[in-house]
Amino acid sequence: MKRAWPWAALLLALAFPFFVQGTSFAYLARVGGIVGLFMLLGLGLNFTLGCVGLFDLGYIAFYAIGAYAAAIAQRAGASAPAAIVLAVAAAAAARALLGVTILRLRGDYLAVVTMGFGEITRLSLNNLDAWTNGPKGLQLPPWRPLAFLSADPNVQYDLLIAAAVALACLVSRRLEDSRVGRAWVAIREDETAACLSGIPVRRYELLAFALSGAFAGLAGALFALWEQFVTPESFVFWESVLVVAIVVLGGMGSTAGVLLGAAVLSGVPLVLQATLSPEWINDRYLFFGLILVLVVLFRPQGLLPSARREAELSS
Repeated sequence: MKRAWPWAALLLALAFPFFVQGTSFAYLARVGGIVGLFMLLGLGLNFTLGCVGLFDLGYIAFYAIGAYAAAIAQRAGASAPAAIVLAVAAAAAARALLGVTILRLRGDYLAVVTMGFGEITRLSLNNLDAWTNGPKGLQLPPWRPLAFLSADPNVQYDLLIAAAVALACLVSRRLEDSRVGRAWVAIREDETAACLSGIPVRRYELLAFALSGAFAGLAGALFALWEQFVTPESFVFWESVLVVAIVVLGGMGSTAGVLLGAAVLSGVPLVLQATLSPEWINDRYLFFGLILVLVVLFRPQGLLPSARREAELSS
């Protein structure tokens, strides 16, 4: 039963858009796609924040790099699949390059530097008119990869994003149970002890950084192709805070926890905004703050923590 539920959840996610299309709940297909993008971002950040314990407040910068890389590549004549591959490579390379320069930092210092990098990236995209068209943004040609299944673009991208999330979950779980995952946990628990045990700490931290960048690049490319438009204002500091909150709420180091955290923090506000009032979005900060305070007080390990982390916090 424990091994069956992920496949059941995947089948439900793939079937869901077909049930809502053409109904009054068709907007839920778009909500599902947005939640899926935040799941990808949360799974990527979970490598560094949850598995290795590196506090990062500028993760959304690599989401932006992936989106703009895909947009620039496609406008230059590349096909959409090639643009996605280039976006993943660009975001992973940028993340690895940043990691080479800052991984000697820890704690608040690392958080401040990554936060600064996120703002530098957004401002650079806003000012590099020759490449990014500045604040006016870039327009992309439409790409409909699953038109044979549905005429609704939201349904098509919901399915595509669900498949990407399933692949990301498979990679995450494989890494958690591998030698790499055990090395990450050792580094998170005690970096000095891990180093003395013969673990190449910097190499494994850099690997986590690069993998998280690849996930962000994939999410950014899918976002750009779906929206057919990218602008620097889509990648503000608040989005980085939201991804951190998703990982913390769900349970750092837990794949299932990250998925639940993304559903709660990115999906619930959108549903409430559509069903209650458009003004709800202005009160989402109160919603996030209340949830995080309650989690820290009553469930510090997160809603669905990994077995190891739950044992650590309960001992």
